[in-house]
Amino acid sequence: MPSTSLRFSSSSAAETSSRVAPESPPSKLSTRLTLAAMSLGYAVVQLDVTIVNTALNSIGGSLGGGVSQLQWVVSAYTIAFAAFILTAGALGDRIGAKRIFIAGFAIFTAASVACALLPNATILIAARAVQGLGAAILVPNSLALLSHAYPDDKARGRAVGIWAAGASLALTAGPLVGGGLIALVGWRSIFLVNLPIGIAGLWLSSRYASETTRSPQREIDLPGQLAAIAALGCLAGAIIEGGALGWSNAIVIGGFAAAAVLAVLFVWQERRAPQPMLPLSLFRHRIFALTALTGLLVNVAFYGLIFVFSLYFQQVNGWSAFATGLAFVPMMAAVLPVNLVASRVAERLGAPATIAIGAALSAFGCLALLGIGQGTSYWAICAQLIVIGGGLGLLVPPLTSTLLGSVEKQRSGIAAGVLNATRQTGSVLGVALFGSLAGQADAMVSGAHASLLISAGLLLVGGAAIWWGAPRRPSQ
Repeated sequence: MPSTSLRFSSSSAAETSSRVAPESPPSKLSTRLTLAAMSLGYAVVQLDVTIVNTALNSIGGSLGGGVSQLQWVVSAYTIAFAAFILTAGALGDRIGAKRIFIAGFAIFTAASVACALLPNATILIAARAVQGLGAAILVPNSLALLSHAYPDDKARGRAVGIWAAGASLALTAGPLVGGGLIALVGWRSIFLVNLPIGIAGLWLSSRYASETTRSPQREIDLPGQLAAIAALGCLAGAIIEGGALGWSNAIVIGGFAAAAVLAVLFVWQERRAPQPMLPLSLFRHRIFALTALTGLLVNVAFYGLIFVFSLYFQQVNGWSAFATGLAFVPMMAAVLPVNLVASRVAERLGAPATIAIGAALSAFGCLALLGIGQGTSYWAICAQLIVIGGGLGLLVPPLTSTLLGSVEKQRSGIAAGVLNATRQTGSVLGVALFGSLAGQADAMVSGAHASLLISAGLLLVGGAAIWWGAPRRPSQ
């Protein structure tokens, strides 16, 4: 009997070894091309942020509707992104991040083509929600695959910097490419840019990425997922419609009340679920909770301001879509080189200090823009926009790498999902709140001022939370 057992174990080990041999160890080329595929996945998600914001005025002119409808064009994407990202991370943990990542790329690419072809605003908003679902699948699983490909902390930090830099390049190119396409072809063409990127990402990831460890026991928390979608949708809807209908409107008040009730139900479900989509125990780790909070606050400021300034440039100053795209290029371009050096700065100063410095720089840029008005020269605001972008570029890579490093490897998918869910929730709230403050042309300048003040405050709070709350590195 012992000898039979031994033969069985040896045979099983040999079979297991033969199954994993083709993927282990990965070559340097495979690792680098995996990084390229993951960077394309994040880049295409970010590309849609700046391209669509540049096209807002053109979409509004073509399909009709006011600022609230344009907010829904942006927010349908970010609501789906934020609401589904935790489940997408859990699915990656359950059946493998590579499989889920490839599915996400296919969904995102198909939805992008649909956005280019659909005839009216209602269906466009629905297609944007499907795009958000694809984005929710792409981002956490790209980080899980990166964490799997780069087990060393220092190498992973640099890989995340390159991953973020790819997204920064997309953010930079988005306004310029989008503005040019809108001027030459029309706003529908901006969605077709995603098609070649999607095809390239699908090929690279299917050929070179190695599958992560699967956890079949990981369950999907469907009640929690439904509560999250409903709560976030009601909250965003109440804020968006509050700007259009008035904050005392019964529908708006009802939306806020429903969001509060659904949020309580969501937390209750997560506390009692055997395998929650949002493990509340993660937030007992101080560094995890602080990075998630900072990600939320940063995105409220950054993406809310992109929305407001897109409308300001076009509706207040009367600029074309192409001129608006050019106006965003220096701000977005500042993110890329700073992303590339952020990990080295964090190695020298520590991640908390680097994140806090980045947040303070962006807050300073916001405060320096408070003098804008109708007809303000672009050269009077260009430097401030660059500072905002540079601060963001400095803080995102160490923020991401720190959160990933705060959990065990088998929970990297859900950890990445939490970070990105909080960040995308911030995007939803920023567009909804700042869009409502600047919802009418005659109130757009004052709304932009209020948005800048709020953004500066949120950035300073996030930076201070990381600086004072994170544990200090031991002195050498």
